Amino acid sequence: MSLDSGPPSPPDMSRSPSYIQFTPRRAMASFENLVALANYEEALREARKIVWRGRGEKPVEVQDLWECLEHASRGGLRAGSLAFAIRAGVNFFLLMTRIRKVPKKMRFALIRHAVFGPDSFRFAAMLGSFVAFYKFILNALPIFLPEPVRHRKSHSRSRSLLRASLLQGAPSDPPFHEDDNPLVEDDSEVDSPGLDASLAQGSRHARLSMSAQAHQVWVRKRTRRWYSVLAGAMAGGIAIMFEKRSRRVAIGQQMFVRGLQGTYNAFSVKRGFKIPHGDVILFSLCCGQIMYGWLLRPDTLPRSYNHWISTASKVPREAVVIARDLARTGTFQISDIESILQRKNLTESNRAALTTRLASALLPPPARDFGPPFGPCEAIHPWLDSCMVVWPERIYLVFRWMLPIYGALHFIPMLLFRRGRVLKEPVRMFMRAAFGTMRSSAFLGVFVAIYQGFFCGNHQLWTALNNLRTNARTAAAYPLLAALARAIPQSFLDLLLSKPMYWFLGVLAGLSLFVEDKHRREELAMYVLPKGLESAWVMARGKGLVFRTGEFGEAMLSAMGMGMVMSIYQNDPHHLSGLVRRILYQFVGPN
Repeated sequence: MSLDSGPPSPPDMSRSPSYIQFTPRRAMASFENLVALANYEEALREARKIVWRGRGEKPVEVQDLWECLEHASRGGLRAGSLAFAIRAGVNFFLLMTRIRKVPKKMRFALIRHAVFGPDSFRFAAMLGSFVAFYKFILNALPIFLPEPVRHRKSHSRSRSLLRASLLQGAPSDPPFHEDDNPLVEDDSEVDSPGLDASLAQGSRHARLSMSAQAHQVWVRKRTRRWYSVLAGAMAGGIAIMFEKRSRRVAIGQQMFVRGLQGTYNAFSVKRGFKIPHGDVILFSLCCGQIMYGWLLRPDTLPRSYNHWISTASKVPREAVVIARDLARTGTFQISDIESILQRKNLTESNRAALTTRLASALLPPPARDFGPPFGPCEAIHPWLDSCMVVWPERIYLVFRWMLPIYGALHFIPMLLFRRGRVLKEPVRMFMRAAFGTMRSSAFLGVFVAIYQGFFCGNHQLWTALNNLRTNARTAAAYPLLAALARAIPQSFLDLLLSKPMYWFLGVLAGLSLFVEDKHRREELAMYVLPKGLESAWVMARGKGLVFRTGEFGEAMLSAMGMGMVMSIYQNDPHHLSGLVRRILYQFVGPN
């Protein structure tokens, strides 16, 4: 034993104390704060669900009619409240942009009308009733009309299992993905192993998460496709009646074209075909009808839409009226020519030409002559002498006019929906939005330039050919051209001045959509499709080719549109556009 070592330490006799221990007050307070914070977070999550439906919500299983009614009532009340808040907020925001111009005595009344006016209640009643009726009918039909059990044959079941095993390799993103924003381009490319590159790019694939797959299982197990068609049609036809009559047409048109879009996407994928540049073709055909209606039949388009086209064309209003009157009646109003002659930016050459034409129109009836039956170029661009300068001039004017509008459409969604990427790559994202803004503005500028350029070129060609055929001095100066002009049949010259030529000019102008980004072409085609269909329907109705719909035409149109939309949404949601799909998911939910 060493002498340097100290006394041995006592053994560790640890034991539980015999007295009662109390947690310190600070620890108890911290624990209570954590519990309160957890309860607050839970309540906040539940409250957030009322306003914003989270991703991956599972369908609700209802067993009897009472549960179905309760589920539909809750959904309708939520949708109506949300719609009221959205409409009131939009009205309030629009009012605040011009509140300074309103007298102070009227401000409170206008604010009260904007928030609690009939528009907010009508919008809430429309969406609330649609969701309530749709949910009730969709969930009640399987209770009243359950699908019979089908005994498949062995080879049919084998094919189904093989098809299911093949589909398991498809991409599995949720159909209601939050990043799938149609307003903002996504440059990320998804590689599909085992698929041909052209097939992967040219077709739509179901991108379903586990919750979405559960929803699809519920759909296949509990419903038939015609359930959603009937529920959507009945709910849409009833709900649209709550809105004003002036707004029913626009809403019904949008629902109808969205239904056509989803139906076409589903049918094309099922049949395995695709129309090359179908969006551009559809856009061009609609533009042909719209531009024909704007120039010759303005009564077939809404007044606001006619005004917007006239503003975008940068053509004097009197010149449009002159061109319309000459094409339809061969005459024009003297006051319209006089109004153009009073313009300060009118060139001397154009003034002389218009003065000569006005003098011919003022002659006595035997010698009165209004000139060729098309709008004079001197009135279309009175500040320019040459028609060749119209192309770049129109592109520049329309580009500058639309730049702030398209800038808001490109920058605001980027800042709202892509904040994470903006913070990570600010320079790239802002440059991308700026390029998209310039591209969209150039698209509309090219559209106007093509239409007006070919408008002037078509009439200049007719004038040149007619002079070579009828003017002896011109024919003597250009004998070869005169011989070629005489060889051209008269029917070709008549075609240049015919009314269908104005429709064809609109089709040519629609080819400007190639300037726009590819991912926005389909949305632009869906924007002009309702206007083109409305104009064509009104013209056909005037000629007795279609029937009159009467007071319930908007309801029937909305019923057909919502029947198609809800059928695609309930069974194949990936065939709808991202914007429509997310809106329906927030208001309607899985079922």
